[in-house]
Amino acid sequence: MLMPHTRNLRCLPVMFAATVAAGLASAAPPEAAAPAICHAVSGPRTMPLIELFTSEGCDSCPPADRWLSAHFPPHFPPQFPYRLAAPPVLALAYHVDYWDRLGWRDRFASARFTQRQNDVMAANGASFVYTPQVVVQGRDVPGWNRGRVDEAIAAVERRPPRADIALDVTAGTDALQLRATANVKDPISRKRAALWIAYADSGHVTQVGAGENRGARLRHDHVVRSLYGPFPVDANGESRVSMHQKAPDESGATPRVVAFVQDMMNGDVLQALAVTDCR
Repeated sequence: MLMPHTRNLRCLPVMFAATVAAGLASAAPPEAAAPAICHAVSGPRTMPLIELFTSEGCDSCPPADRWLSAHFPPHFPPQFPYRLAAPPVLALAYHVDYWDRLGWRDRFASARFTQRQNDVMAANGASFVYTPQVVVQGRDVPGWNRGRVDEAIAAVERRPPRADIALDVTAGTDALQLRATANVKDPISRKRAALWIAYADSGHVTQVGAGENRGARLRHDHVVRSLYGPFPVDANGESRVSMHQKAPDESGATPRVVAFVQDMMNGDVLQALAVTDCR
């Protein structure tokens, strides 16, 4: 569904290989438990990043929400050793706020995410935004429900990664300590690249009481709760970030921290990385 909304540009990336060290000293009481420490580094594969722009106030968005959950489930199938294996694709769902004025306030919506969509569309040379919108590696994919996302993912995987990322997450009682480093290989790309960090979770359910989806029961996965950046890359191609992420109100399941490097001029995601369920 189209909405008259314009502005400028910016985008994202992702990749995963995690080692988890968490524990309880065998004789220690529960209150003495060591914090979970999760570490991930990007590898030789470019990780595809799927971004969905959606809203609970848009009647054409629920099919896209269901599609995202079905095609990119937040949990690995049981046969995967989840904490030790990389997901084949990373997904993020941004709830935009420009539908809030039409009868239903989406509690996950943010002007920050609307700005990100405006930036994405400016990078794609578009003069408007719309929902639902699916973006792969910073590029608009209007035929997302006709198999074009698979084609876009295949194209991403044929390209070598253009950045390296390392991500450390330490889980405290009510917050995560995040540390991310990125290195951009190409000297020209360094001048335009920046690091982003997103925190997302899944398993949210809403009973919509007004607006275009009145009466509908909606489920949301990969919901972006916080987005940080852009953190510029220096002349040596490096960017280093350290921050706290407090547990959001109404925390969901399968929390995930995603770090990605993006070309801020053309929107290309150079690489992405994630740590999932570190607690």
